Formats: sequence, structure tokens, C-alpha cells
Amino acid sequence: MINKIRVKAVIAYDGSKFFGFQQQKETNQTVTTMIEKAFKKLNINPAIIGSGRTDAGVHATGQVISFDIPIYWSDLNRLKISINRLLKNIYFKHISKVNKNFHARFDAKKRVYRYIFKTTTPSIFEDSFISYYPQFNKVKLQNALKVFEGEHDFSYFLKTGSVTNTNIRIIYKSYYREKKGYYYIYFEANGFLRAQVRMMIEFSMRCATNKLSIEQLKAQLHLVKKTSSSLASAQGLYLARVIY
Repeated sequence: MINKIRVKAVIAYDGSKFFGFQQQKETNQTVTTMIEKAFKKLNINPAIIGSGRTDAGVHATGQVISFDIPIYWSDLNRLKISINRLLKNIYFKHISKVNKNFHARFDAKKRVYRYIFKTTTPSIFEDSFISYYPQFNKVKLQNALKVFEGEHDFSYFLKTGSVTNTNIRIIYKSYYREKKGYYYIYFEANGFLRAQVRMMIEFSMRCATNKLSIEQLKAQLHLVKKTSSSLASAQGLYLARVIY
């Protein structure tokens, strides 16, 4: 590895143009595949490691990846410009040198997801990036989101077919903010299971629109009774930040 440099990159992408972050056998239209195709044109070993997967339609403003580059690409600003010229709907925001043992996924301490929605129909220009919910009870939404904080077994809040070593995760913060007619839900955790965020959001919004109760939410979270496995739409969801 003497002639290699390990770097990490913070990237953003329009998830509506891809069938998810991770490579898939059925399609080449994934974020990883498009980046690795660009890497090959720059004579970079295409293997990349992401901080986590995002589902089809889910966006990112702060996804982190790590990969090795040949030493002749040590000018990282030139590398960033060259990569961005080759990509569409994916943008490399920053590239920085890291320790040779750095791992984008396993070294991550916290991950932050942001969900954006409106109570009025999004315009045609917002449709792929913002979700929609009708009027809701703000106090009930805040109360529902707070239920998730702490360490829990999220076995009733993940997509069927998920394979993990453990379904226990720690939610450090969960809250929402309002600004100029837009609503932002945030979840900060040590990690998330497949579709967990979308399921938590949808359950919370159903509590906020009086379709489900806080008691039902607590029962599902404590593995007493599963009431809902519905997912919030992917359009409004963003992997916003990864903390190391």
C-alpha cells in the first residue's frame, strides 16, 4: 500500500435518479456503480466503502465514502474536479486524506437523517425532494418523535428480510423544526436498520394525524404488538451527516 493513499469523500446525490446506494445485480443505476465507473476512467481501483446504504429514491447531502487512490492523484482538489466532470446527479463535496486504516462504515460514530415535508402540495420542482402530509398536530408529532430516543430493539421497525447482527440501536436525538412552511424531522443515532427511519417517520406522522396513538407506538417499540410497517415516502429523506 506504499503507492496508495486512503481518502474519504463527502458526497451528495439525487436519490430519485438511482435504485439505491449499494451495487445490485439487477441494475447498474446505483450510486456506487456510477462512482466506480467514473473511477475506472481515472485509473483508480473502483472499490469504495460507504458509511451506510440508502434506499431507492433516498437522497444524501452528507454521505461519506472511503477508497484508495494511486499516489499520482495526491492533488485532491484536481481529483475532485476530475471526478465531478464524469458524474451526473452525484457530487463530490470534499476529499481528504485519512489514516490507512480508516473505514467509512465502521469508524462512523453517529449518522444524521433529515426528512423534509410540506402541508401543501409540493411544486413540480420540489416533487422529487420534498414529501407531503396534510395538517397535523405539532405537539403529538414532537411527543411521538421523543418516544424513539434512547436505546431500543428496533426489530419491529425494519424492513422484512433484513439480516443484521443486532437490531439494537441508540437514538440520541429525534425532533422536528419548522421554517417558512417547510417541516424538518431529524434523527441522530449510532446507526439505522434498513428502512427504519422511514418507518419511524410514518408512524410518528400517523400519531400526529390521529390515525395511530402514542400507546400503539410504545407497544410496537417495546415489541409488544406490531401495528404498522408502512413507510414514509423516500422523496423527503436525506442522509444529512456522518460524524466520526
